[in-house]
Amino acid sequence: MKTLLIVYHTHGVKTARMAEAVERGAQAALHEAQAADSVRVIVKRCAEADAEDLLASDALILGTPENFGYMSGMMKDFLERVFYPCEGRVEGRPYALFVGAGQDGRGAQSSVERIVTGLRLRKAQEAIICVKDLTPDIVARCETLGATFAAGLALGAL
Repeated sequence: MKTLLIVYHTHGVKTARMAEAVERGAQAALHEAQAADSVRVIVKRCAEADAEDLLASDALILGTPENFGYMSGMMKDFLERVFYPCEGRVEGRPYALFVGAGQDGRGAQSSVERIVTGLRLRKAQEAIICVKDLTPDIVARCETLGATFAAGLALGAL
């Protein structure tokens, strides 16, 4: 069985709703394809996730709010905790990112990308950045992100 790991942090509502949409899309795609027995979707907050979770996953979706033009401190903490135990062991694993931003989200995006580049994760989709209000379009893009990753794992195409 393949595992899609979704790790996110939020103190507010926007990034949590984005994470829910990613999970909803993943579960819907698996249900539609009757592939729920081939891909497991695990959703954890940054404080709950660890290196074992990342090592046991086949794909990773990260979600963070933009805090002071950077990723959240909890996302940084997660990435710091997993970096050395996972270094050299997750190369080529697909990942994607979503950011709940108050400004433009670019600082949060680049700070996450800098670290996952060191892990040699493979960007499978461009980041989804929600600036200011969460719109139905952003929710749909998050659902599509989850669906794409889940279906890609189920088909062995990701």
